Amino acid sequence: MMLQRKWWICGLLLLATTINYMDRVTLANAATRITTEFGLSEQQYGNLELGFGWAFAAGSLIFGLLADRVSVWWLYPVVLLGWSGAGWASGGVDSVESLLVCRVLLGVFEAGHWPCALKTTFALLNPAERTMGNSVLQSGASVGAVLTPPLMLWLMTEEISTWRYAFQVVGAVGLVWIVAWFALVRREDVAVGGAPGKRQVGSVWPILKSARFWAVALVIFGAQTCWHLFRVWLPKFLQQGRGYSEEMALGFSSVYYIATDVGCLLAGMLSLWLVKRGMTAHVSKRRVYLVCCVFTSLAVLVPWLPQGWLLLGVILLVGMGALGLFPCYYSFVQELSDEHVGKLTGILSMWVWAVTSPVHPLFGRMADQTKSYDLGMAFAGLVPWLGVVSLALLWRQPAKQS
Repeated sequence: MMLQRKWWICGLLLLATTINYMDRVTLANAATRITTEFGLSEQQYGNLELGFGWAFAAGSLIFGLLADRVSVWWLYPVVLLGWSGAGWASGGVDSVESLLVCRVLLGVFEAGHWPCALKTTFALLNPAERTMGNSVLQSGASVGAVLTPPLMLWLMTEEISTWRYAFQVVGAVGLVWIVAWFALVRREDVAVGGAPGKRQVGSVWPILKSARFWAVALVIFGAQTCWHLFRVWLPKFLQQGRGYSEEMALGFSSVYYIATDVGCLLAGMLSLWLVKRGMTAHVSKRRVYLVCCVFTSLAVLVPWLPQGWLLLGVILLVGMGALGLFPCYYSFVQELSDEHVGKLTGILSMWVWAVTSPVHPLFGRMADQTKSYDLGMAFAGLVPWLGVVSLALLWRQPAKQS
């Protein structure tokens, strides 16, 4: 495959992540209006994220298993069409129950993005390139989150005055991506080791019982908890916790996600630079993950900072570290096995969404009781250190050094 073409395909994966996150963060950006319209408490709002998260866990297992058995060349467009349809339907709901159903469907299909995307980068890139490729893939989360707030602001002006159109506009964009996928990607581009479902592969069970697998499981638990607590609650923290206006909060959200994108891409670039200086691919990822944890730890300053530029600057640095954790995690997963990338991605996603989704209603209950979001934000920034500890204790010898 031509060198440029494989990176063009990685760019297409970035766009898929962008659409994925635009569908996802519309709820957070409209959270204050939605909770007011439907009369929800903070805990009830957290339950919407709980439903999404548990559905994401189920979808992760389903599509993770499928990604290793069928060609992602057609599976990927199917899941994208599914989540785009669920996002479109969210704009027409007339009750919180209907919104919950849409969020559940969105979670199921959005989960299929990650096994398909990681199978694609695994097929396209060599081990030294994968952290950079995964950074490009993951950076779409920031792009989507950057684009959504100004879209929401425009659609929630006095002339239009609704949060509903954003769900429908973003849902329609998925159709364009599907056309681009079939135009750019060939079946052989995403084939790994022969035709899916026909080649002989070893059992996944020894991997699931290994110490390395559980090290990676704790890595993603820490990264996921930090990233998603800020994703879900940052707009509310800014508006209700620090008194910023809706316009200011959504405007800052775009800046925040630009910072996270920078952090994600810098993580990939730093990993490549360390490899070129003689460090193994595995060790370089561990070093980058550690640096990102230092940045997320700055969240402990949040409870002590009032409204102002210092608070916003700290949040930007936390965001840079939070998204930089993910390309490292994806590369750890790809180190576990050549044969079971889809399954392992799905199983790990199922695990982490199942155990971290209940954090949102708990966060909401704490906010209801204390009338503050501060302690939850500080906690979120420290959780990624669990990954550093687990790698030190459980990942003794990498499966591959390259």
